[in-house]
Amino acid sequence: MCSITGFFNNDNAVEHTLSSLEITKNRGLNGIGICTSGSVYRSEQATSLEINTTIEERNVLGHRLHSMVNFVLQPLIRKGRIVANCEIYNWKELAEKYDIQAENDTDLLIQLIEKKAPDNNSTIELIEEMLQEVIGVYAFAYWLDENVYIVRDIVGIKPLWYSHSDGFAFASEKKALAKNGFADIAELNPREILAYNIKTGTLEKFNRNFFSVTPEHEGSIYEIEAKMQQVLEDAVSIRMPEEKFGILFSGGLDSTIIAYMCKLMGKKPGIDFTCYTAGLAGVQLPPDVEYAKKMAHKLGLDLKIKIIDLEEVEEYLKDVVPLVEDSNVPKVGVALTMYAACVAAREDGIRVMFSGSGADEIFAGYDRHKRSTDISRDCYADVLKIYEKNTYRDDVVSMNNNIELRVPYLDKKFVDYCLKIPPEFKINEEQNKLILRMLADDIGIPAEVSQRRKQAAQYGSRFDKAIGKLAKKAGCKTKTDYLKQFYGQPNLKLGVLFSSGKDSNYAMHVMQQQNYSIECLITIKSQNPDSYMFHTPNIDLARLQAEAMEMPLIEELTMGEKEKELDDMKNAIIRAKNEFGIEGVITGALYSNYQRERIEKVCDELGLKVFSPLWHIDQEKEMYQLLDLGFEFMFSSVAAYGLNKSWVGRIIREKDIEKLVKLNEKIGLNVAGEGGEFESFVMDGPMYKKKIEIRNFEVFELDEYTAKVAITDAVLVDKK
Repeated sequence: MCSITGFFNNDNAVEHTLSSLEITKNRGLNGIGICTSGSVYRSEQATSLEINTTIEERNVLGHRLHSMVNFVLQPLIRKGRIVANCEIYNWKELAEKYDIQAENDTDLLIQLIEKKAPDNNSTIELIEEMLQEVIGVYAFAYWLDENVYIVRDIVGIKPLWYSHSDGFAFASEKKALAKNGFADIAELNPREILAYNIKTGTLEKFNRNFFSVTPEHEGSIYEIEAKMQQVLEDAVSIRMPEEKFGILFSGGLDSTIIAYMCKLMGKKPGIDFTCYTAGLAGVQLPPDVEYAKKMAHKLGLDLKIKIIDLEEVEEYLKDVVPLVEDSNVPKVGVALTMYAACVAAREDGIRVMFSGSGADEIFAGYDRHKRSTDISRDCYADVLKIYEKNTYRDDVVSMNNNIELRVPYLDKKFVDYCLKIPPEFKINEEQNKLILRMLADDIGIPAEVSQRRKQAAQYGSRFDKAIGKLAKKAGCKTKTDYLKQFYGQPNLKLGVLFSSGKDSNYAMHVMQQQNYSIECLITIKSQNPDSYMFHTPNIDLARLQAEAMEMPLIEELTMGEKEKELDDMKNAIIRAKNEFGIEGVITGALYSNYQRERIEKVCDELGLKVFSPLWHIDQEKEMYQLLDLGFEFMFSSVAAYGLNKSWVGRIIREKDIEKLVKLNEKIGLNVAGEGGEFESFVMDGPMYKKKIEIRNFEVFELDEYTAKVAITDAVLVDKK
């Protein structure tokens, strides 16, 4: 893979471009180049680039080359100019189809764009039309006359970040812009193409079509599995490089399928690969290393194991945490596991690695999927957001080792096919990833792997345990506190969709503990007590809660009309973005797809990320955790058989949760109130500087099982 960057309408464009390429130098060691509106400079020496230092260009493209297909230095110039970080696996077929003489896949891209879009007015639509035929991954910028277009593959495997704060700038990695002083840096949504007009300085966004979960495939599970296997084999085969490659291998279901498919294809000449796994040194091998070793022996796979001790883990963390630009403990744990394996592969001269990433999202492989009420929609949402959670981490970790990562499970044809698999073929009460496990059985993978339950990489490698030991050794209270020393700034600036109830409060606390900066609360005050979207009881007291937390509050009034209330929420989020520079939004959503999908749609339009840390959390566990963490809350309304007016207006204790659990067992009452059984109001919590003392309230009993409380007098008091 490569590094791409560009700066437009900026007085220091050349300086910033060279700096950006230096910051991302490990992404490409085979060459370097920049171009301005009138000049181009390229060098096969990736460590240096001789240019005319007196040039005063305000518009520049830059590129670092990691050559996989022929050796073609960039930027490429034809009618327009292009820099690309891409692997187009069917570029030769497209070149033949359109009678294009192309030297490599990037050359194919620019020629195909210019063949399909002969005039500037139709460029954007025809870029999207052209990309429908492309099989592969990409992030590229195309500069034609006064317009610059940036785009990435629809899943978001190849990274691209941009800023519109000082002219227009983009780069493969966020740090390349941040270290050059740019603010308001955003990750390009893969479902958008951006067009920047150099003359006017305006930035336009054009939406792209994403996958669909409908219509579901018809036929038996055996018929669907057979077709699925063929699509996956095609995805693996088309990604085979013409050189020895590596496979990230845990001995688990996903990576073993990829490795064994490569093994079966290896009967063809020229296919040679090694599996790599990594773990923490100890008396016993970590579980994933043990399984990897066992499966490699049984299946006849070449395996190399990287074992590092506690001191080496700390040294690796000094590289890994700044690389992923995040101190989130699970994210760092996974990145550390991958990084160690990539170090071993790099030492062997490997330049391409296969990964099993994406299978859990597509096939309902996470524990939370067991509690899902709509598997197909949740798998869709997981793929929709995978670029925010996984792909950037994986890309920067592998590319820092000058290794290109290939992910067959995220092949767009495979994703499109698998999202339409009926949910009952993916998960039942006993097991997840059913149809993928069937595929494993059919190709000859032993049952001890095909039926093995998932263990996250950071646990299977024991690197999460290592981070815990290092945190304790350093005297840190939490793993997050320990990791902050390697990446001192907050992960992202976030706003909270704040309802005054327990879920939004708890979600805020979770993200705060993971080193995200909470910039403001966003409260929607609905005039409709039966709003589909928003909490209404005692919502006016959100202002008092904000004061208790010493947190800015944005309030927006809505009439609560279904769907139209989303426009009011959007206005509030826009205000939070403009006033506080938020980069994402936190929701307290537990199970409501109705709420989550609408929030995600609005945030997508605004270029913001969405975090729902309580999504599908065990609800009984959530209630007890609230008390354990010191949250103090009451029920502000009840509306369910088994509850009555005695439940409202008093602080909820452990004995109350025990009663809710018994009601759940007896009549199915939702322990966390997700079915509308009750609403809550929080008086105190770990992020409250003062607590709320309720001095007076009125209880209104509507019937035997329906009651609500109106708080009429509440003040802030010091916490003891």
